[in-house]
Amino acid sequence: MNLTAPTQLIFFLSLIIAILALLAFFGTLSFIPVASFWILAVAYIILLGGVLFKNV
Repeated sequence: MNLTAPTQLIFFLSLIIAILALLAFFGTLSFIPVASFWILAVAYIILLGGVLFKNV
């Protein structure tokens, strides 16, 4: 299995979600009912999909 670089869209999408997770962790975004760990996990799963699958 060959790894590929994620597209810019996938990279920035995962980056934005990771930043939201950090803001939720520090309490800036208290209206998000999900734990910040799970938000960060979703960000890295999206990034992982961009690396594992070609042209994603």
